Amino acid sequence: MTGSADLQAGAGHEDGTAALTPQQLDALGQHLVWRIGRDDLTDEVVVRVGYASAAGQFASLSRLRNVPDADLEQALAAGQIRLEWVE
Repeated sequence: MTGSADLQAGAGHEDGTAALTPQQLDALGQHLVWRIGRDDLTDEVVVRVGYASAAGQFASLSRLRNVPDADLEQALAAGQIRLEWVE
């Protein structure tokens, strides 16, 4: 795969979002980096994701502290996770 996932036309969910196969997710995952933690500035649980080519940009963002699994699960259940795309 080059660049982006090759999605089948019409494949997706009722809300219009695309559905990826496990193989497509595996292929995409090889090109991504991510960091999960609690933001030092806001104390929010944050998931940062970006292409590997943007890895240097992660260092310019606020620090993320480790977050225990229980806190991560609680934030996820409450819908209190901030997702950031890093370019």
